[in-house]
Amino acid sequence: MLRVRPIHFTSRLDQWERLLIDLGLVKTVDEATWREFDAGGGRLALHFAEAGSAEDGSTSFGVEVGDLAEFARRTTEAAGDGGTTAEVIEADHGSSCRVTAPDGFAFFADPAVRAPDGSWAGSPEAEPDLAVVGIWFAADPTAATRTLRDIGARPRVPGAPGAPGTDPGESETFTAKNGGVLMVGSGTGAGSAGLAFEYAGDLEALRTRLAEAGHEVAAVEDAAVPLLHVANPDADGGAAHAHALWISAAPETS
Repeated sequence: MLRVRPIHFTSRLDQWERLLIDLGLVKTVDEATWREFDAGGGRLALHFAEAGSAEDGSTSFGVEVGDLAEFARRTTEAAGDGGTTAEVIEADHGSSCRVTAPDGFAFFADPAVRAPDGSWAGSPEAEPDLAVVGIWFAADPTAATRTLRDIGARPRVPGAPGAPGTDPGESETFTAKNGGVLMVGSGTGAGSAGLAFEYAGDLEALRTRLAEAGHEVAAVEDAAVPLLHVANPDADGGAAHAHALWISAAPETS
C-alpha cells in the first residue's frame, strides 16, 4: 500500500481549506492545527505554521503506507546496496518510517487509516479526476528516482508529460498504487519539496469553476502541457515560501 500525502505548512489554514474544497477535495480530519483532505488520487495534510516563520508556506514530501515494518523491509530489500534506507521510528507525531535517500534527503512514510469498509480507499465524495502531486527537488534526480522505485512507486509510461525518458527507470514522474503522483525535479543542496495537482477532467471547466468561486486562476501552457496557475493562499500572508501553485492536465491513458 502506497499513497501520496505531502504536508503543507501554512499560517492561512482557512484560506487553503477554501481552495481545496473548491478544487473538490474532501476534509477528513479537522483539528486546531492539523487538517487532512482526500482527493480522487492521494491526500494532503495542512499543518499550522506561525505567520512569517521559516515553515510558513513550505511543503514536506511524504507518503502513507499500510504496515510500517513491512514497508521498511521491502524498501530495504529493493534498495540493496543502492543507499536508500528505511527505518521505523517514533517521530514527534507517532510511529512512522523514515526513508533516507543516498544524498541525505529524508521523508516520512506514515501509517494509513483504513476506510470504514476495510479498504484503503479515500472519500468517495472527492473529485475523482484530481490527484495530489508531491514534488521532490533533488540535486541528483537520478538517485531520487531510484529511491522512489525502492519505496514501490511506479514510473509513469515513457512519452507521457513528466516522463521524457525512453527507459521507464529514467522517468521523473511516478504514480502511487493507492493514489497520487510523485515527481522529481532538479534542485540544489540537500533537497526540498513542493506541491501541485493533476487533473484528468476538463481543465477549462475547472478554471471556470475556480474563477466563479473567487479564485485568481489563469490557463497557460508549459512544454505543450496545459496548466492552470492558481493564486497561492500563502501569498496574501507574506509567507516565506509562497510558490506558484499549478494544476497540470493529466496525461492521456490508453
